[in-house]
Amino acid sequence: MIPHSKPTLDQSDFESVLQVLKSGQIVQGEQNARFEENLSSLIGVKGGVAVSSGTAALHLALISLGIGKGAEVILPGFVCTAPLNAIYYVGATPVIAEVDRLTFNIDVKDLKKRITKKTKAIIVPHMFGLPGDMEDIASLGIPIIEDCAHSIGSRYKDNYTGSFGMLSIFSFYATKVIATGEGGMVLSDNEQLIATIKDLRDYDEKDDFAVRHNYKITDIQAALGISQLKKLSLFIQKRKEIADKYGRMFDDLSIPAPFVPKDREHIFYRYVVLLENAARFMESMMKRGVTCRRPVFKPLHRYLGLSGYTATDVLWERAVSIPIYPSLTDEEVGLIIDSMKLALS
Repeated sequence: MIPHSKPTLDQSDFESVLQVLKSGQIVQGEQNARFEENLSSLIGVKGGVAVSSGTAALHLALISLGIGKGAEVILPGFVCTAPLNAIYYVGATPVIAEVDRLTFNIDVKDLKKRITKKTKAIIVPHMFGLPGDMEDIASLGIPIIEDCAHSIGSRYKDNYTGSFGMLSIFSFYATKVIATGEGGMVLSDNEQLIATIKDLRDYDEKDDFAVRHNYKITDIQAALGISQLKKLSLFIQKRKEIADKYGRMFDDLSIPAPFVPKDREHIFYRYVVLLENAARFMESMMKRGVTCRRPVFKPLHRYLGLSGYTATDVLWERAVSIPIYPSLTDEEVGLIIDSMKLALS
């Protein structure tokens, strides 16, 4: 069975972790600081704070902006529940926006309609590795938190995602673009926000008492992150090569491949296509030994009992995510393509 997703690990990753274990410094330390420096330098911002998960990163980003009860935070509905949880953690009110049918990213026209005097931030996930329309959203003058859980290494108009918002967050979960098992990071050009988040990450040995969190990662995870980050360009190259093969097959079948605007780079964290009968296709693929999945388990508006999200509902009903990750062999990619041809015939 070919899984939907899995990490890409090699000997250099194993050796990086082993060195930390041998050192005896396995909690937050020098490796952690190096990981923060390496990622912030790559993205082109002043600083970063490594934390225990992408959700923790979102939580601390919202707190650092002073967002709490009475504030509204706009986010798209075609995402996982991580940002929704983070908004509720701080007592704010989520405002769900529609999703663009071509890019799967937040619909900027719909977003603009949902802005009120209470809007204090916009969370902008770059879905499946394709950047959102950052120029248009930035022009609104509202603090942006970029959610780069899917998009590390992707570019919008020649700049990396994660460099546009007041804050950006990353996830290094086991099946993300680079993996540390669990883990995340907040990046920002605002040094005061970075200092605030570093203070909030750890509650021990402080001169004053305030509600803080245990959101640290270990040097074991950080060392793995450093090793994985060195291979990011190779990971992205492999993903694009597989995406090109899938694209040619879908073109032969007259099925639209993922849309990529000319001013953006897609890293294909997920390869998502829209099919008339998604459930039947996934079942057929499973019988042939290939695991395909819905790219989003359930839209946020459905969790919240909201209606009127026609575009999001259509995407959810028809979207299918096909395996795409660097450790797929040529033989496995060929099997996936042959299976898709049969499932779609």
